[in-house]
Amino acid sequence: MASKHILSLDVIETANCSVLNVVDTSIYSDQLPVTCPELLITPPGFNAPVLIEVQEGFNLPLNTCSLGIQTTSCNTSVNTLPDGIYIIKYQVAPSDKVYVEYNHLRTTELLSTYFQKLCELDVQPCEPSSTRKDLLAEMYYIRTLIDAAKAKVEYCQSPNEGMELFNFAKKKLKKITCEICC
Repeated sequence: MASKHILSLDVIETANCSVLNVVDTSIYSDQLPVTCPELLITPPGFNAPVLIEVQEGFNLPLNTCSLGIQTTSCNTSVNTLPDGIYIIKYQVAPSDKVYVEYNHLRTTELLSTYFQKLCELDVQPCEPSSTRKDLLAEMYYIRTLIDAAKAKVEYCQSPNEGMELFNFAKKKLKKITCEICC
């Protein structure tokens, strides 16, 4: 087995707009203790992380209450988690040396709107009309923008560029899905 901990996390994509699921996929050394495991998550729009004490091997579904976004009525209802960049850090002692940090671009609400629009389009297994073909090309472009935004944030370490793409995709999708909008 490894002589040091190799920390790793996965954020499980979900269609549930109220859940952020973080899973520990780390490889822990048999030769070292795992002490003080902590998960720190900074939601979009927040400056300080929320500290969550965890156990190794955790599979943690989080919501607005557990992330400190919602502070009232947590026993009766849970709000939707906002899309945007979540900074997720996992550390064990000594935390200045043994940690991993990720930028995760949550796109759940945007993708929900995107998929709902696809349902409304009633795509058929035949060649579409030219108008519908143009709309489908625009939908394909929007999905490419969303995927590129995630890539910029999560793989290229370019969060500002990723958010520009995300916001542009959101604007284009809003234009398609909103009949009353300008």
